[in-house]
Amino acid sequence: MMFRFAMTVTLLFAAGFVRAAEKPNIVFIYTDDQSFNTIAAFGHPIVKTPNLDRLAREGIHFTNAYNQGGWHGAVCVASRSMLNTGRFLWHARKRVEEDLRPEKNGGVDGQTRTQEESEFWARLLKSNGYTTYFTGKWHVSVPPEHLFDHVGLVRGGMPPTTESSYNRPSEEADDVWSPFDPQFKGHWGKDGRHWAESLADSSIGFIEEAAKSHEPFFMYLAFNSPHDPRQAPKEYVDLYPQEKMDVPASFLPENPYKDIMGCSADLRDEKLAPFPRTEYAVRVHRREYYAIISHLDTQIGRILDALEKSGKKDNTYIFFAADNGLAIGAHGLFGKQNMFEHSVKVPLLVAGPGLPRNERIETPVYLQDIVPTSLNAAGAEVPEHIQFKSLLPLIRGEESTHYDAIYGAYMQQQRMVRKGDFKLILYPKGNIFLLFNLKNDPDERNNLADKPEYAAKTQELFRELLRLQKETGDSLRLEKPPT
Repeated sequence: MMFRFAMTVTLLFAAGFVRAAEKPNIVFIYTDDQSFNTIAAFGHPIVKTPNLDRLAREGIHFTNAYNQGGWHGAVCVASRSMLNTGRFLWHARKRVEEDLRPEKNGGVDGQTRTQEESEFWARLLKSNGYTTYFTGKWHVSVPPEHLFDHVGLVRGGMPPTTESSYNRPSEEADDVWSPFDPQFKGHWGKDGRHWAESLADSSIGFIEEAAKSHEPFFMYLAFNSPHDPRQAPKEYVDLYPQEKMDVPASFLPENPYKDIMGCSADLRDEKLAPFPRTEYAVRVHRREYYAIISHLDTQIGRILDALEKSGKKDNTYIFFAADNGLAIGAHGLFGKQNMFEHSVKVPLLVAGPGLPRNERIETPVYLQDIVPTSLNAAGAEVPEHIQFKSLLPLIRGEESTHYDAIYGAYMQQQRMVRKGDFKLILYPKGNIFLLFNLKNDPDERNNLADKPEYAAKTQELFRELLRLQKETGDSLRLEKPPT
């Protein structure tokens, strides 16, 4: 639902976005593999997230925030590249994998690299008077030291795993792996401390230093949690009794299209659990998923408390999102390399001075819309190369439609378009079309594409997908329309 709020609040909010002399701080909290519905305040009946619930009460919840997808199995690379460059999927790939990699184009001289790096999100805020800070998972080709004034802990693409992290549990008596035993590496550091705790420590350290200065700051805090291996201290795992864990409504022992969609049994994410999928295995993994999310929530609470204690929170815009979602048993899948809602939608919260509190916006957006929104908050111009759109007109109630349609892609195996309540998924290798009415079928279980009465709707969305391919730089030829 869209909302309206008092004119006085609107005027104060608008003023807060343009007063250069009172620049607000900007804190961006980014999680890894967290699906859109894994926050208690959003109605999840099991997961416990008191601190994210608090943030939701203090701001706005965008219920339909999407990531456009990925160009290889590490979908997080594309998500983060789009975020930092402000470009749509395939344009972002060109920027980070061709324009800024000397080995791809015969050499990039220092002047060219400096110019192109100046277009990145952190550098745009730095050029507008911000002290910038990064800590966490990076996974973008340009080193964070090139972009940020201060760099804390830096983590690679994913936590290290052991062989026992995969193809489990094989049976109910399977106890070869434990989420709270540091011997299994992953999120556990060499000192036995969970890496999410270390990241929060680093973040709090910067906040305490920033409290001594009057300069505005931008913090980019990228957690590895809740990416697998899904590990948390025992007290968090104990919050979730095995017998009370849920199984998705769309559970399948095996997805019939897994091979042509690029999610076969040898894909890393899909190897985490045995084939065929069992309800027991799904419950085990979901228990560990919820436990690491609750542990993550505690660390976010520590950061929010530090902001409060510093005296900076009242003049700070906080953006919270994940890079992509995750299946964990839905549609017979375990990873994020698919176009179903559980994997392409993410949680998105925005809170800050002058913003309405405890509100929801259902209009579909992209998570990378955070970038131009933050530039608005900083009183900065949004450069022409930024293809995503500021959330400000939606927040002010000035528009009810943000994008004509939402685009999604995974490598050359999948394409997706959402327009209104309807969503079309295409598997080009098999010319397979899936059409869902998300309003009536939010779990995407009833394929309407083969029903004659939906032929016109399927054709309409296919044409919309062709249009979005041009807009996003997608060169895949889709020659066979649905029949």
